[in-house]
Amino acid sequence: MMKNDGFDTIRHDVDLCVVGGGLAGLCAAVSAARHGAHVAIMQERPMLGGNASSEVRMWVCGAHGPNNRETGLVEELNLENLYRNPGYNYSIWDGIMYEMARSEPNIELLMNCSCFGCEMDGARIKSVRGWQMTTQTFHEVHAALFADCSGDSVLAPLTGAEFRVGREARAEFGEDIAPEQADSRTMGMSCMLQAREENRPCEFIPPKWAYKFTRDDLAHRVPDMSNPCENFWYLELGGDGDSIRDTEMLRDELLKTAYGIWDYVKNAPENKEKNANWRLDWMGILPGKRESRRYVGDYIMTQHDVRAEGRFDDLIAYGGWSMDDHHPAGFRTTERPTIFHPAPSPYGIPYRSTYSRNIENLMFAGRNISVTHTAMSSTRVMATCATIGQAVGTAAAIAVRDGLTPRGVYEKRLGELKQTLMDDDSYLPFNTREVPALTKDAHISAQGVKADPTAPEATNPATCLNPEALRNGLDRPIGGEYNGCVFARGGYVEYDFGKRTHVGRARIIFDSDLNRETEPDPLYKLNRNMIHNRALNWPDCYPPRTITRAYRLDGVLEDGSLIPLVEASDNHQRRCVHDLDAEVCGVRLTLIDTWGLEQCGVFSFDVSETK
Repeated sequence: MMKNDGFDTIRHDVDLCVVGGGLAGLCAAVSAARHGAHVAIMQERPMLGGNASSEVRMWVCGAHGPNNRETGLVEELNLENLYRNPGYNYSIWDGIMYEMARSEPNIELLMNCSCFGCEMDGARIKSVRGWQMTTQTFHEVHAALFADCSGDSVLAPLTGAEFRVGREARAEFGEDIAPEQADSRTMGMSCMLQAREENRPCEFIPPKWAYKFTRDDLAHRVPDMSNPCENFWYLELGGDGDSIRDTEMLRDELLKTAYGIWDYVKNAPENKEKNANWRLDWMGILPGKRESRRYVGDYIMTQHDVRAEGRFDDLIAYGGWSMDDHHPAGFRTTERPTIFHPAPSPYGIPYRSTYSRNIENLMFAGRNISVTHTAMSSTRVMATCATIGQAVGTAAAIAVRDGLTPRGVYEKRLGELKQTLMDDDSYLPFNTREVPALTKDAHISAQGVKADPTAPEATNPATCLNPEALRNGLDRPIGGEYNGCVFARGGYVEYDFGKRTHVGRARIIFDSDLNRETEPDPLYKLNRNMIHNRALNWPDCYPPRTITRAYRLDGVLEDGSLIPLVEASDNHQRRCVHDLDAEVCGVRLTLIDTWGLEQCGVFSFDVSETK
């Protein structure tokens, strides 16, 4: 038996331990921390973000369709990226995700720390153990709750939690897109590559060990450098083997394949001239995974739930990507690399699919939630996973505060969980946010209201004219309703309480152009947060021009005079919350400037007596 003598062990006592720091884990940790929980993130990689980070470089995909972009923490990250990263630099994007975690005083961040063991107390996890390779130190994290956001569900075999691998038989859940017989096959993994267009020819000499491809080898998978969405996702292997144990072998095969494909792009006779100015800019060494273990929760979401729009009472997140089922053989099959089975957008995801059926204090978020293979082919995309992570973190904070299990939150605090998520700007389809009593009871008036000439065709500009929409509990356009109000610069909306009243908080949701119609980059309109291959003269990004950049909050006194409360001059976020602690007769929000448009769009303006 090998000894561990000579290595220190550091103990951490926290409320919530999040294993895995991809987008789901990051959002889970940040949400829990902002709601008062003490959190540790155990992340095996040197950076946060998982498949979205510079180690893999998959853009963040999510729900299809007009105004269905995910909000909450993932939109906060995306807007920060648009503000600070005009050139789409992955190091800056990595830093934005890292900063989100580091800026939270309630988060302990254990990077380069791989979880390998746990201590159980019956059906409860007492602690998990990780090895931090950079410091050669063991870390032992004791917590009330654990959230597995590792993708591979590393806590499943360590804890005895129920899980599934592979594809269910068609008959088990009656899913018509499932195979006739159950099997262990999954979707594979990919090593991504990125290219850059130069203003001069660039030579490429392939490694001797790279595979050689001709056009005849590339059925359904012909690289096209003129396509701005070309990211070589179809360089995929591993679905017909073990998507965890075979990873190292598969990485080698993927690199041989990826370098061989780039050799074809550059040096095949039919490509040599048209791709002469393209240069290989980056090659991924860490495979990005799509599927491995999936936990079993109190509810297993299926294909039928997706197609029925997921109208669950315990809806806490949503998806809207097609059921995108990749062929298990990946690049080695001549069949189509994937089949896009239609799915509505949006559809709801239930809270009961985010905690373990048999381990009392285990939650999970990401591609490993309690779903069938067919449902997972849609729920696995990262923007969806991020919203699930935010929900899990919020639920964990409620559970810790009230001494509940995750199931106990479902039984006793479901309404609070949903309302808290919506207050934090997580969109829950088919649900309405409760508006504070102070806001509902106040008299509302506005000046400078105007129709929005830039409104998308699906939105009736006339619906932008009614300030009452600012307190209808809906924080985005839905169908043909804008659910907000548009103001000329200098316009304002005011709440009159009729008497001196204590105001503890103001909450504003600005129009962040969910369709990204004002972005010059067409990929942002497709719900992509980064570019892949950089064409010559590709435009920079910037904050959505719809966002209110400068605004002011004033208190209104008995005589109608104003006292300054808040003044913002460089806002680039959609959700803005301010602690006011003021005794006033009313509150006025004045819209001063945007990032480029003549009008300012506002979806919600709430004031409440408490913070």
